[in-house]
Amino acid sequence: MNTDKEKLFKYYFKENKSISDIARLLDKSENGINYWMKKYGFKKRSISEAIYLKNNPNGDPFKIKNPDSLYLAELKGFGLGLYWGEGNKKNKNSVKLANTDAGLINKFIEFLVKILGVDRCDMKFSLQVFNDIDPEEARKYWIKELNIEASQFYKTVTITQSNKTGTCKEKNKYGVVNIYYHNTKLRNVLVNMLPL
Repeated sequence: MNTDKEKLFKYYFKENKSISDIARLLDKSENGINYWMKKYGFKKRSISEAIYLKNNPNGDPFKIKNPDSLYLAELKGFGLGLYWGEGNKKNKNSVKLANTDAGLINKFIEFLVKILGVDRCDMKFSLQVFNDIDPEEARKYWIKELNIEASQFYKTVTITQSNKTGTCKEKNKYGVVNIYYHNTKLRNVLVNMLPL
């Protein structure tokens, strides 16, 4: 098999084609393509990188921006602070943050859109409510307050109320909303921005 090094480089690294795609294009076996990849010293992608590229064929679905005004610099600091304090860093596949305050969630959405270049239509939400809160009323509240589509909510979880009397009823009358942006790469970039 005589595979052209430049062609293989172009298909694999510039066009992000898979080994099986290249084998089909060149009418060769996958084993043959793997042999030439190794012979030329080309490092293959990990499985997670390959899956990411397959799911994002047009490149990253986000574009991190450098703040060009004091407001955006403050927004970046605020968003990073929110994620550092309230975000779920253990989730390896998503940027995730939960809170009961619509203003705080809206500010985090603004950070995702204006600093991280996320399309707000790609954000997903879930809701946790105690059993004395009407889940549908709470869901409608969050849809209105966050200016999102009903289809962006993918689950509501009702939590059994404890026997203890609490003082959070007014503060938590619409439950806890979780915001998710499912992108492993952006999650890793964001975690690396934190001063951990």
